[in-house]
Amino acid sequence: MRVLGIETSCDETAAAVVEDGKTILSNVVATQIPFHAEFQGVVPEIASRKHTEWIYAVTKEALDKAGIEPSDLDGVAVTGEPGMLGSLLVGVNFAKAFAYTEDIPFIVVNHILGHLYASRLTEAAPNYPFLGLLVSGGHSIICRADDFDAVTVIGATIDDAVGEAFDKTAKYYGLGYPGGVVIDKLAQTGNPSAFRFPMPNLYKGEHRYDFSYSGLKTAVVNQLEQFRVQHEPASPADLAASFQKTAVDILLRSLFRAIEDTGLTTVVVGGGVAANSYLRARLAAHPGICAVFPPPSLCGDNAAMIAGLGYHYLGRGDRSPLTAAASSRTQGFKKKYP
Repeated sequence: MRVLGIETSCDETAAAVVEDGKTILSNVVATQIPFHAEFQGVVPEIASRKHTEWIYAVTKEALDKAGIEPSDLDGVAVTGEPGMLGSLLVGVNFAKAFAYTEDIPFIVVNHILGHLYASRLTEAAPNYPFLGLLVSGGHSIICRADDFDAVTVIGATIDDAVGEAFDKTAKYYGLGYPGGVVIDKLAQTGNPSAFRFPMPNLYKGEHRYDFSYSGLKTAVVNQLEQFRVQHEPASPADLAASFQKTAVDILLRSLFRAIEDTGLTTVVVGGGVAANSYLRARLAAHPGICAVFPPPSLCGDNAAMIAGLGYHYLGRGDRSPLTAAASSRTQGFKKKYP
């Protein structure tokens, strides 16, 4: 089964063709970074306009690279939630029209579940059950996955996402855009002990696996000198390294608790922050944990993960009506605290 995937949840216009849920025939991503860089963040109106301009050409390129015609497709999968509503609507409406024109099945899928599925498009596809760590500019989640759509959230940010904290820190200090990429690169030559930033005290009860980043953002932006350790002036690289260490350690403290409590030692990481070098190094070095990361090309928003996930829904007979709507908020998760 060949499935066309469409992804327009934020500022990447993406289309891909995936065969049988695992073989990527094409994966095209058109980035809008140059259009948002001057604002140091995504401007929703610009994003939705660019999606409208580009989506036909990106889809055609995906089909051409796969070497197939629209009539060769068996279904269309599209991100319908969560994300920026204007951007989502462009993708959903295009996918509806495409499916209707070609008379093929259509399915709306969850963007976050797509990130969790991304690692299954590699040779090291993990077996269920496993723990998922989904980290991006909009989401910070620990979940238990028992199947492609049987996912239970056991921990999440109570305020800001980790990727947002990276972006806001980089924006405030003028380090560059996108913030996560810039900070990771700067941190390679910095001293991670130059600043000792605070970590939130979420230890007990239902918040045992949760995260918080509002305090870290406040410390870095408004209270920097209070957390200086070294006496000599700190470089931007020192700031980046210290911030990155704390931001990732906040994630890992909760994740290690979840591993200990559930007994699940396979961890699948997804989302844009999954490309972070410090996060990858820490998990790779931890004994007793099998950490599975998608390749960098599948960490950020892409349509291959959407097509791969869509294959499983379509394969069991699920269909979305042509009246299906997009949603800025996710509705596809159970939430249960052990």
